Amino acid sequence: MSAKAVRVSSEWLDLREPADAEARSTELAERVARHLPAGPLVIHDLGGGSGAMGRWLAPRLPGPQPWVVHDRDEDLLALAADGGEVRLSDITRLSPGDLDGADLVTASALLDMLTADELERMLGACAGLPLLVAMTVTGHVALTPSDPLDERMVAAFNVHQHRDGRLGPDAVAAVEELHPEVIARPSPWHLGAAHADLMAEWFGGWVTAACEQDPALAAEAAGYRERRLAQAAAGELEVTVDHADLLVLP
Repeated sequence: MSAKAVRVSSEWLDLREPADAEARSTELAERVARHLPAGPLVIHDLGGGSGAMGRWLAPRLPGPQPWVVHDRDEDLLALAADGGEVRLSDITRLSPGDLDGADLVTASALLDMLTADELERMLGACAGLPLLVAMTVTGHVALTPSDPLDERMVAAFNVHQHRDGRLGPDAVAAVEELHPEVIARPSPWHLGAAHADLMAEWFGGWVTAACEQDPALAAEAAGYRERRLAQAAAGELEVTVDHADLLVLP
């Protein structure tokens, strides 16, 4: 996606799927279910990767549901092809015709990776259709216990998220500006001892990106990483990573 394509691994998607499932807004899923027509539902999942959104949402919607998963990664689409349709496509270049017959459009962990122009084009392609978008980062991260380096890491990472013109933590506000009546609900990750592998993987990537953005952090990053990973291994570290789920109804 975006001006510079972002690739994610199937291993990372596997790690985050349980935390995403815990975090997503069931309220918005219930709202969109009440809005949808009776009968078979055709659902298009944009940037759907290995199909995690469908695995979470399908049991919460009524009736038969043919799903169409769009992604630009053939390897991930192969994992999503479990009876549904998959389409190799760049969702930043969708036209309304690509969504013909859809009753609902979904996406997850996507909007923050788009540029403003790409977001506007994607929303334009979805015009007139219910749109449920989950797990968009908002830029707020809280670690307990706190550490003197936490705030600098958060700030540097959030700036890094804007590289290549991406919306990063401003994605939710960008959608709200384009759709004033969008319904937003928090969907934070609450990571603790039960999510040790995900926490370690997320934390490593988070620190690396922050140091890439602000090289002055590198001198202290090794000790910071060691302290935090030791706390995580001992079950003493808790992390909240804020996200938002959005529902746009026509």
